[in-house]
Amino acid sequence: MTAEVTAAAWAGQQVAAVRDDPAGRMSLMERCYHGPFGEAPRHLPFRRAAMSFMRWQVRRGVLQPPFADRPGSPWWRAVNERILRDGCEAVGLSGGLPGPSSARTVDHWLAFADRPTARAWYRAHNGSVVAAYLENRGLAEAEHETERFFMNVVLCRVLYAHALVAAPRLALGRLRPLAPFLGDPRVEMTGIFLQLSRVLPDEYPLHDTVRSHLDREIGFGRLLDFGVIAPGLRQLYTWSARELEAPGLLDCVRDGSPVYAWSFDDRHVWRPPDSFAIRAVHRALPPVARGR
Repeated sequence: MTAEVTAAAWAGQQVAAVRDDPAGRMSLMERCYHGPFGEAPRHLPFRRAAMSFMRWQVRRGVLQPPFADRPGSPWWRAVNERILRDGCEAVGLSGGLPGPSSARTVDHWLAFADRPTARAWYRAHNGSVVAAYLENRGLAEAEHETERFFMNVVLCRVLYAHALVAAPRLALGRLRPLAPFLGDPRVEMTGIFLQLSRVLPDEYPLHDTVRSHLDREIGFGRLLDFGVIAPGLRQLYTWSARELEAPGLLDCVRDGSPVYAWSFDDRHVWRPPDSFAIRAVHRALPPVARGR
């Protein structure tokens, strides 16, 4: 590193160099967790969730350049780029490059670098994710309907995983003692909540309808989304907006229905199916009790 450029400018250069190279993006993400001098043992365990997120994006093809035989997603590329840029800038600042930081989200990454805890990691990672969602809504609107549906599912999942660690009563009510372990990004169990292969199909672009995907979705994923997360969605977004200092997140939910790049008139897709298992979860984890 050299002090001839600011940390923000250096981060921009790092990201620009891998913009059209999905494998290069993965390598850059990996390097961020080694810190500015290649030795950050307390940070390395947090790579698990971050690299799982990256591998899924690469496998699905959403990070492919526009000139590829099967171009990637402009929206997913932009979201990934924001996470990389924020992380790289924090590495630059930690390594002595001049500032100030270009965004509050970079400050969250610096806080994680100084004190690497599960809560600090989620605040940094989800802060960048939410900022990317909000600044790229126009790109999101241009995606296929089914892709836009799953954007909302992914957002709900990452916010909920954060709440497991930082707001366990909100996330799991009377089962809150289990929440920090279930949400810890350093452990394999977190894959239930963050491994997006459990949420989205492994192809891009999507062509099927939302209904066809819902009809095929079975098992724990549906139980988690409709039984556990959906009943407390308003409380989750309110808490997340405060925790991440991102008030614009509140524009992504309306009357308990996700509305990021999604019409409120089509909120019927968020209604839970009539299922004994989902009704049982609703009784065990009533949203009013969880929100207190």
